[in-house]
Amino acid sequence: MTTEIKREKLGAHLNKFSLTKIRLNLKFVEAEISFTQADQDAAWELHVEMLTRIVTQPLPSNSGDEKTALDSIFALFSITREILRRHGRKTIQFSKIAIPVLNQIVRPFTAKWHKESLAGTFLDATKRKEFRIELEDLQNELRNYNRFLATIAGVEDLTDLEQITP
Repeated sequence: MTTEIKREKLGAHLNKFSLTKIRLNLKFVEAEISFTQADQDAAWELHVEMLTRIVTQPLPSNSGDEKTALDSIFALFSITREILRRHGRKTIQFSKIAIPVLNQIVRPFTAKWHKESLAGTFLDATKRKEFRIELEDLQNELRNYNRFLATIAGVEDLTDLEQITP
């Protein structure tokens, strides 16, 4: 089974889901897309992973741990790589979205905060607050991405299943 998104180009989908920070080669942005069963399966797997991680869930100011949150966000790299390896070459359309999200949205956040973490920054209350503010911005981006994953998977979007209160 293939879910086809006819007459809509990849760029239109990125805009629809407010993924405007992703920059792609014009050839890819203008390409019409359809998703194979492997694309759908990969999107579903990542959708579920993201639903159960700090990347889409709140980190209340009076609880949680910044280093653990950072590690969970960083885990998206290995999780996505594993999904891509397992589903193989049949996930090329999924790859065109997943890889830029990792490289252009997640990587700048993890690179900055990994270095900060190594420097002991999370011992400073002001830096912890800064991390949480930037985390909220990242979570908003990744919730949009997660909504797109649900669309690719052809399933009901569960991103907003629970009331999110920071």
